[in-house]
Amino acid sequence: MTDAPAAVEPLLELRDITASYGTIEVLHGVDLVVPPGSVVALLGPNGAGKTTTLSVAAGLLAPTSGGVYMAGRDVSGVKPDELARKRVVTIPEGKGIFPNLTVKENLLMASYTGVSVDHIERVAFERFPRLGERSSQVAGTLSGGEQQMLAMARGLAVEPAILLLDELSMGLAPLIVEELYGIVSHIAKSGTSILVVEQFARAVLGVADTAAVMVNGRIRAVGKPSEIENDLSAAYLGA
Repeated sequence: MTDAPAAVEPLLELRDITASYGTIEVLHGVDLVVPPGSVVALLGPNGAGKTTTLSVAAGLLAPTSGGVYMAGRDVSGVKPDELARKRVVTIPEGKGIFPNLTVKENLLMASYTGVSVDHIERVAFERFPRLGERSSQVAGTLSGGEQQMLAMARGLAVEPAILLLDELSMGLAPLIVEELYGIVSHIAKSGTSILVVEQFARAVLGVADTAAVMVNGRIRAVGKPSEIENDLSAAYLGA
């Protein structure tokens, strides 16, 4: 008789999370699991609570109750900078770059983690060749897609265990979005766990292993993208 394979701990798990802004409760008992090396898409209409969920996972907002676990360890209430040292990387909506610095200077800012500048630039320019072509350009003058690439390149410099992405497609052309999500898929295959929040569901469903539909601060359905089609339609149409 062979031994059963050991259970693999999720890289990120939210257990029965409630969260509030002041007296207003926004999340109501959220459960969500991100397995190792997978892309989990958190979908739903504007105001559903998706970004609040990401903020709790990133340590930017402490939950009112429930727990945040990373690789089986309770990290509820741990500060964002401490999570960053545990290789938890957040790329917020709105690019999160320094617009008045050049591309190379933006990448230099990622070296505070102890990763060498040479390594950061090599990885960034291999993964995003356009950034190499524009290395001396002021970041604020890049196109929206190139700015998003720069934000991702900086985040990926530390070789994250968990990558949290907020509205990656916001304001970008469909072809650029497709290119960026192709990179997201490649990152996941290298072993990084990814939780991505998206309002525009179709943008991410092609690369997601699992999709969760959120409505009014609650997870209404979880499954493979093909399995949650009806729940997704109902969420956006208000059925």
